Amino acid sequence: AGRIEGRSFGMEKGFDKFLESGRLASKAIVWANRIPSKSSPSGSATAFKTQCTLPPLPANARLDKNVSMLYALVEPDTLSTANTDEAVQDFDDRIKRAQGKAKIVERMVGSTTKDSPKEQMTPSS
Repeated sequence: AGRIEGRSFGMEKGFDKFLESGRLASKAIVWANRIPSKSSPSGSATAFKTQCTLPPLPANARLDKNVSMLYALVEPDTLSTANTDEAVQDFDDRIKRAQGKAKIVERMVGSTTKDSPKEQMTPSS
C-alpha cells in the first residue's frame, strides 16, 4: 500500500507543479498580447479588436523584458517531464524564478491575484 500511495502522492504533486506553470504561462501570454506593438495594425484587425479587448499596458521596455522572460521560464515546450533529480530540480527552480517575475509584472501593471492581500476579505462582524 505504501508504494501505491507514494506514486499517487508523486503524481498529485507533479500535477500541481504543472498546473502552476500553465497558469504562469497563460498570464505571460495575456500580458504579452496587451503590450502595444511597435507596428501599426491594419484596419480589419482594429475592427476586430474593438469587440472584446483588455486595456493595453503602458509601453515600457522593462515590462516587455520581464513578460518575455516570464514566458521563457515556463514555456511548455522547454519544460522537462523527466523524473530525474536534475530535471525536477531545474523545473522547481524555473517555477520559483517565474513566480518572482510574475510578481514583478503584477506590480508594474497594477493587477492583483487571488494570493495577494488586496483581495483577501476580512470578517466584517
